[in-house]
Amino acid sequence: MRRSGLITKKIGMTRLFDAEGRAHGVTVLAVGDCAVIGNRTMDKHGYTALVLGMSEAKEKHVAKPQVVAAKKDGVKMYRKICEFRITDDCMIPIGTAMSADHFAAGCYVDVQGASKGKGFQGAMKRHNFSGDSASRGSLKTHRSLGSIGNREWPGKVFKGRKMAGQMGGEVVSVQNLKVFGINTEDNLIYIDGAVPGAKDSFIMVQDAVKKELSKDLPLPTRLPSGAAEKAAEAAVEPAAEEKPENNKA
Repeated sequence: MRRSGLITKKIGMTRLFDAEGRAHGVTVLAVGDCAVIGNRTMDKHGYTALVLGMSEAKEKHVAKPQVVAAKKDGVKMYRKICEFRITDDCMIPIGTAMSADHFAAGCYVDVQGASKGKGFQGAMKRHNFSGDSASRGSLKTHRSLGSIGNREWPGKVFKGRKMAGQMGGEVVSVQNLKVFGINTEDNLIYIDGAVPGAKDSFIMVQDAVKKELSKDLPLPTRLPSGAAEKAAEAAVEPAAEEKPENNKA
């Protein structure tokens, strides 16, 4: 069984205390207006997945294919869109609003986000090089890169050599982080530990692939009160209307 993940926005970090009084540095993630805006089925697309969107956007700020798809499915347009692979038994109807209680306190999750951009940095900061010696005749080479090549042969610098360059701004995944708590009133998730990304950046959160699925997690998600009943009624009503037509025929 594989559930969908969530698109969240990083608020920042704070400190919370557990039942034993120990302090924990936690990352606060806001679920916001995350909602299901599309389904991918095996019959039509060749795989099963959910398309989620977050942070409502204007039509002029959205690519044309997304505008067409949103109008066709009758959903809003969002700034951030992401697909989550799922199993058939974890499909969620289009238009369902996701909430923080999709996860539960104590479960483990994998998070993914873009790391903070550091700009152009040297080899010591970018690759943790030790640098040159600080004494014994060393002159203005304390943070230098050092030798980057060989001898006359091959007479070039090999591709992939660790050198100075742009640092950060890359997709980083962190596995097996524990959910410290859930705030259903403000729709917040507290993650125990640090999460990659700057403030207000989008963070993808999903069940940890290297941990067993917690029994406290709702399947496929925590639907609003009455949503399941409405979906069942909608599935029954068309069948009831077809009976008189079949009898006339």
